[in-house]
Amino acid sequence: MKSLITSILLATAIGAAMPALADGPVAAPSAAAKAQAFEADRASILAMAGNYKVKFDMRETTPWRADYMPIPDKVSGGHEAVRVVEDSGRRIILQHLLVVDDGSGKPMVIKHWRQDWNYEPETVLVYAGKGRWKLDPVPAGLRAGRWSQTVYQTDDSPRYGGWGQWTQEGGVRRWRSSWTWRPLARRDAVRHPAYDRYLSINRHSPSPAGWVHWQDNIKMGPEPGSSGKDEKIVPFVQESVLNTYSRDTAFNAAPADAYWSATKDYWAAIRAGWADVIVRNGGVAVAEVAETGSAAAERLMGLADDIEAKKVSVADAKKRGLAVIAEVAGKP
Repeated sequence: MKSLITSILLATAIGAAMPALADGPVAAPSAAAKAQAFEADRASILAMAGNYKVKFDMRETTPWRADYMPIPDKVSGGHEAVRVVEDSGRRIILQHLLVVDDGSGKPMVIKHWRQDWNYEPETVLVYAGKGRWKLDPVPAGLRAGRWSQTVYQTDDSPRYGGWGQWTQEGGVRRWRSSWTWRPLARRDAVRHPAYDRYLSINRHSPSPAGWVHWQDNIKMGPEPGSSGKDEKIVPFVQESVLNTYSRDTAFNAAPADAYWSATKDYWAAIRAGWADVIVRNGGVAVAEVAETGSAAAERLMGLADDIEAKKVSVADAKKRGLAVIAEVAGKP
C-alpha cells in the first residue's frame, strides 16, 4: 500500500512538471495570417521613405577594459530624403540622400547609405573583417517570415548585413537583426582607435513622428600585443547609437530629388557592378579607407558629381565607374 501511494505521488509530481499536452507544438500560421504579416512587414519598411530631420546620437557607455576611457558623446544631425529605388514585393531598396549646407548657404547633396531588404533570404552578405565581405547562408529553418537587411556605403560597396523578424511587443513594432559584424564608421575610423570593428544588433521601429534606428554596438579589436595567428579579438567598449528620423514637411528635398534624377541610372549600373562581383566570388574584398569608406568611394562619388554638373555623360561615367570596381574589387 505504501509503495502504491508513493508511486501515485511521484506520477503526480512528474505530470505537474511537464507541459500540458493541450499546449503542444505551436501551429504553423495559416496562409492568410502569413500574407497579412508579410504586408505589415512591407508597410513598415516602405514607411521609412520620406523627408526627415535626422538626429544621430552616439554614446560610449560601458568600457570592457580597465585601460579604456570612453570618448565624449557625439550628437549631430541634418536632413535626409529617403527614396524607394526598387519595390518588387519580396525585395525593397531604399536610398538615403543627405542634404547639408555647403558653407555658403547653398544646399549640397551627399549620397548617403542604402538599405536593401529581402524576404526569406537564402544568403546574407556579411562583414568578415579587414576589408572582406562574404555571402553567408541563412539556416533553412530560420528563413520563414524573416527579412534580411543589407546596408551599403555611399559608393554602393558593402557595409554590413543581418537577418531578423518584424515583431510587435508592448505595442511597439520592431525589426531586430541577428548579431552582425560591421566595419568602423567614419567617425571612429578617422581617429584610428585600438578597436577596428563592431559586433552589433540593429533595431528599426516605426514611430508616431517617423522611425528610429537603434544600434547596440560592441567595439572590438585585436588585444594589444596579439597579432598574426595569435591575434585575439576582444571587446573595448559598449556603444549605444540612436538615429531618430522625424518627418519634416518644411524640408526642401528638391535638391536631393534633382541629384537622384540626374544620377540614378549611373548608380543602377554601379549597384549591378558590385552585385556581379559579389555573386561571382561569393563575396568581395575592398580596401577600407578611413576618410571615405572604401578605395572606390572618392572616384565613384566624383563621377556622380560630374554627371550632375554635366561634365561627363552617364554612359561614359558608367564605363569609368565599372572600371573602378574591377580595379579595387577582389576575392574575399
